[in-house]
Amino acid sequence: MRWTGARYTDKPTVEVRTWIDAPPERVWALVSDIGLMPSTSDELRSVEWLDGATGPAVGARFLGRSSHEAYGEWATTSYVIEYEPGRVFAWAVQDPAEPSAIWRFRLHPGDGGTELSEWMQMGPGRSGLSVAIDRMPEKEEKIVFVRLREFEHNMTVTLERIKQLAEAD
Repeated sequence: MRWTGARYTDKPTVEVRTWIDAPPERVWALVSDIGLMPSTSDELRSVEWLDGATGPAVGARFLGRSSHEAYGEWATTSYVIEYEPGRVFAWAVQDPAEPSAIWRFRLHPGDGGTELSEWMQMGPGRSGLSVAIDRMPEKEEKIVFVRLREFEHNMTVTLERIKQLAEAD
């Protein structure tokens, strides 16, 4: 990731991609299973559907609990905002009208396998990162950049773990 000088209000994004030597159906079963996500993430600790939901659908909500050395522990409610079985699964964190983040998995089948991408956008709604920026506004660009790099690293790890699971016999 290269320095962009982005501020939080710029809604900066990061995307990571990988090729998986497995059919999209197998990859989709993994990325759409939110219960599996804590095992593929370095920050996410647990996830559960809310309101009686048992799987993704636009409007469904889930609670995620996370932990980070610098930010502590927190819980967020996410709303599924995009769901195309076998292709796209996206959710907004906290307020869907002004999310603290948007996350998206996208699958592209081809050549006997699947390209999987994970994309995220910070903001525009407030998040735990906003507290750090409030305390050190002169360092906002650096705070955003460091967090984007962490996201990029963690997303790379997540996709690698999904790839390993999908390609396992």
